[in-house]
Amino acid sequence: MQDNVIAGDEAVIETPAALPRTRWRRLAPVGTGLREFLLIVVLYVAYDGSRLLASDNRDAAVDRAKVLLRIERAVRLDWERSINAFFVRHDTFGLFASFWYAAAHYILTAGVLIWLYFKGRDAYVPARRALMVATVLALTLYLMLPTAPPRFLHGFTDVLALHADQGWWGADASAPKGMGNFTNELAAFPSLHAGWSLWCALVIQRYARWRIVKVLAWGGAFLTGLSVIGTGNHWVLDVLVGWMVAIAGVVAVWELTPKLPE
Repeated sequence: MQDNVIAGDEAVIETPAALPRTRWRRLAPVGTGLREFLLIVVLYVAYDGSRLLASDNRDAAVDRAKVLLRIERAVRLDWERSINAFFVRHDTFGLFASFWYAAAHYILTAGVLIWLYFKGRDAYVPARRALMVATVLALTLYLMLPTAPPRFLHGFTDVLALHADQGWWGADASAPKGMGNFTNELAAFPSLHAGWSLWCALVIQRYARWRIVKVLAWGGAFLTGLSVIGTGNHWVLDVLVGWMVAIAGVVAVWELTPKLPE
């Protein structure tokens, strides 16, 4: 027996043996999407897990933070104290920055990845590879140079802690209440909040059509850099190096690898 499927004026004949292959082709995009989802989950688990492998020697991490601060003072980039004080004085800005710090890091990155996935593999695969390269570079620095955030030093305020009763985070950075043991507060150098937000801006600049979307993406990257500094979680150099690893990932993938085959 043969099943006839009418398409226009022609009859497409599918044998019973061909039907499983047809179903497989229809399910292939689902399988690809699931595989990509699992890959991103593995990347996220590696990101959090690798941070936990870094040294928890707080005194050494504070010493490194002081070295960063001395370097910033030498080149006049020590803006953290005044930015942090502004967010402390203005509760509305402080609360907004706290929510942005705790959520945008994940939501925006995931949203851009999903958007790229539906744009096609020529956009998605290189961008995802660039994100992975940048993340690996940052994790390497976390392991080599555990560094304390500004809020660990005298004269700085933990803005997220000020607004912890209004959000889901506790006193341990942006970790949900009761889950502080699952984060490494000494993984401040570089800032992947800043790095991932710049990655979002770079890929949106490359693949988006609407100018307003590109402008918002760059604004989001700037806002993320301002928020991580203002909340007392990162130094200016953390942000700059976070941007550098994002740029390094993009250059390594987009410029140094051949175009994907059609």
